[in-house]
Amino acid sequence: MNVLVAALPAFLASAVEFVEALTIVLAVGVTRQWRSTLIGAGAAAVALAAIVGVFGSAIVLLVPIDVLRTVVGGFLVIYGLQWLVKAILRAGGAKAKHDEDAIYAAEVAAMRQEPPVAANGMDWISFTVAFKGVLLEGMEVAFIVVTFGASAGQLGPAILGASLAGLLVVALGIAVHRPLARVPENGLKFMVGLMLTTFGTFWAGEGVGVAWPWSDATLVVLLGVFLVGSLAATRLVQIRLDGAAVARLASAP
Repeated sequence: MNVLVAALPAFLASAVEFVEALTIVLAVGVTRQWRSTLIGAGAAAVALAAIVGVFGSAIVLLVPIDVLRTVVGGFLVIYGLQWLVKAILRAGGAKAKHDEDAIYAAEVAAMRQEPPVAANGMDWISFTVAFKGVLLEGMEVAFIVVTFGASAGQLGPAILGASLAGLLVVALGIAVHRPLARVPENGLKFMVGLMLTTFGTFWAGEGVGVAWPWSDATLVVLLGVFLVGSLAATRLVQIRLDGAAVARLASAP
């Protein structure tokens, strides 16, 4: 159970972030120079692995489990609610969904305004943009991997879940040679937001001494409560938007 608790959220969250990172890498590589772009992306991946390894191991070894679960649980609730609110607003139509094709086109246009690629040697613009893009998107992955892995005592499975997501996204990117615009990103963010909020609430409660009535099975109950609340919130957003649209039509001359 703990293995799945650590691996599945890490896999889903990593898939979302790696899709966004892939869009940046593709845009830079196609527009400028693949060699420097891939070196930059690889350097960022190495940096992320070091961050996860160092901080994950330090947290597991040095922080008492109750303190860890209280602090991590609180952060996960905050972080999960941020993902969940964005997903609800997008599902309800109040916020535009991510368009990877549009992001790709904008990135390509920005790259074309940069100085031409040098005939020889490293293209530092390609390296820097790819490194920054992968590192920034990957930091969210690193946070989820470390927090879930440490709290569940399963850092290895969390790293494995994130690694599998990265390999899957890269393989799909190589296969289709284009941004993964059809990936249901908002649906994935919705699920990840639910998981982060659910486990964060559970672990924070354990950390402060709450005795959950059904032990680990309480996770299912909490997940159900947050799911029902999120679906109700999505419907409420849709109703408010529909009402606002009707009011605008009624007031039009």
